[in-house]
Amino acid sequence: MGERWQAVDDYIAGKLLGTDDALAATLSNNEAQGLPPIDVSPAQGKMLFLLAQMAGTRRILEVGTLGGYSTIWLARALPADGRLVTLEVDRKHARVAEENLTRAGLADRVDIRVGPAKDSLAAMADDPPFDFVFIDADKQGNPHYVAEAVRLGRSGTVIVVDNVVRAGGVLDADSADNGVRGTRALFDRLEGDPRLDATAVQTVGAKGWDGFVLARVR
Repeated sequence: MGERWQAVDDYIAGKLLGTDDALAATLSNNEAQGLPPIDVSPAQGKMLFLLAQMAGTRRILEVGTLGGYSTIWLARALPADGRLVTLEVDRKHARVAEENLTRAGLADRVDIRVGPAKDSLAAMADDPPFDFVFIDADKQGNPHYVAEAVRLGRSGTVIVVDNVVRAGGVLDADSADNGVRGTRALFDRLEGDPRLDATAVQTVGAKGWDGFVLARVR
């Protein structure tokens, strides 16, 4: 089925996304620099772009930059005076992302903050509220990142969390995998937090079997 999933993603991209030199150059640069190929798919990137636009977003928070592929999609959804803050623990990844954002003409609206996300988030008490939050970092940190997204958001803030199905691993209550354990803890937090309305959607495609959480702060 994997080849079929990839073929459908390719069909969708060909019909609805077209070619994009900046995004193609970003993926090529990420590969050349040795970054892991764990970016969102093109179709998922376009989904993030559309969700952010639909939400009338002016301020975006991203947890997990990698090489900036999803950052570019999100930054393109902002108005000219919009701002995106993206958090990345790895200095090399942040440097590559800066190169990619500069090439894409978006560096002026993106603030890359380097260091552990928990520390960066804790230092953001005075930042204006964010309208949209995308979380795609270490999965064991997801419950904390969602709590911080609520703290740094407002009523109506949209929160998207990637990689929440784990090829079905989310069902394994006895898993020793930190990604699965963190994801299950995320669902526990979402279930018990009265400030959030949330759902999760399974996906298949170029990235295999996974899914994302879509939530809104009440």
